[in-house]
Amino acid sequence: MSHGDESIAALREAVKVSPDNLPLRLHLADTLIGLARYEEAEREYRAGLSASGGDARFKLGLANAFDKQGKSSEALVVVEELIKSPEATGKVHLLYSRLLLRAGDVERAVRQYKRAVDRDPSVADLELAHQLGIRADSEDRDRDDVVDGRQRAAWQEPEPNAAVELERPRITFADVGGMEQLKDEIRMKIIHPLNHPELYKAYGKAIGGGILMYGPPGCGKTHLARATAGEIKATFMSVGISDVLDMWIGRSERNLHELFEQARRNRPCVLFFDEVDALAASRADMRTSGGRHLINQFLAETDGVNANNDGVLVLAATNAPWHVDPAFRRPGRFDRILFVPPPDSAARAAILRLLTKGKPVDNIDYDQVAKKSDGFSGADLKAVLDQAVEAKLKEAMKAGVPKPLTTRDLVSAASGIKPSTREWFGTARNYALYSNQGGTYDEVLKYLKM
Repeated sequence: MSHGDESIAALREAVKVSPDNLPLRLHLADTLIGLARYEEAEREYRAGLSASGGDARFKLGLANAFDKQGKSSEALVVVEELIKSPEATGKVHLLYSRLLLRAGDVERAVRQYKRAVDRDPSVADLELAHQLGIRADSEDRDRDDVVDGRQRAAWQEPEPNAAVELERPRITFADVGGMEQLKDEIRMKIIHPLNHPELYKAYGKAIGGGILMYGPPGCGKTHLARATAGEIKATFMSVGISDVLDMWIGRSERNLHELFEQARRNRPCVLFFDEVDALAASRADMRTSGGRHLINQFLAETDGVNANNDGVLVLAATNAPWHVDPAFRRPGRFDRILFVPPPDSAARAAILRLLTKGKPVDNIDYDQVAKKSDGFSGADLKAVLDQAVEAKLKEAMKAGVPKPLTTRDLVSAASGIKPSTREWFGTARNYALYSNQGGTYDEVLKYLKM
């Protein structure tokens, strides 16, 4: 038995004796990675994740194990979850950069690499930097920063590139199942002002403004925003975290300003910010002044301090409204805060009808399936259909003849899926009970019947 095998055997025995010792489990998994025993490492990271309830260290380790085995898509799923956290480490950004490069997204890979080095200079990978076209300027070597006794390269700053793709969505509210109350709110705030500008001007109401949508993930916030643009035949701009944040001082604020300017040039325009809590986090929680400057810039842009925002309709979505800076809730900014709950029974039936449209079906009782999927989000219902289709495809492979989906197929698939919204409501309930200044989360309490 080799020395490595002996070490692993000893560590496994120690874990058996002390299964709740998370650092020990992590050390075992990291040691397996170091010995290129990636499949075993994957199993240990999974066990650690289960035991820890989702510790970020085990998630990063699992993503690394996936990456080493060439499972890029699986690694991306894990890393994209980790990257949403403001506490994401340099190692997370570095792995994300490597995965993006492998997927051919060089531009985003460059941004992620620079964020990685900015957060932790020790993770710098010169080979990866060379592949990304990032190089250290040797003439400026004497002027480089010194961090922890190590000299850091003076990276050449790239040209600004804050523009996002302009869309002309074809979907409308007719393509959104349920959400009738939310649609009415959006009609009043966004659609009617555009269709009846003279009436709103008579009352001195500006055409524009902002709506913040919050609720469990997968309940259709992004889909509703895109349908809003389609309803009024407006330009749609979907802004993600990576479109704004930049490692260079002042660049994030400039990127945000350029995005608003792009929206103003293409009005009427629906400017949609997904996961807005990452860009508009509470300044009380900020550890650096850079984050506060970005919040101040965001507030100035929504106020239209140096520009006219008429015709710029700002929609934003978040799963964590309690992390959004209270200043954004002031009238004139996100003055409408809308709770997007999981679809009710009628809405679930409507969503299922939309999802099965164009697929072979046989007299499906959508109301029965809806009753069997209480608490499901729109994403959960999509998973139900996907599982039912996969099962049907297996049958078709054996029989050699495609068969239509039935009520039984969908009910069977739904029974094997748990609502993904439960975890969110567990967190939201605490905020609604103990941090509900101004009644912001009254709709959550109403939904929970509390």
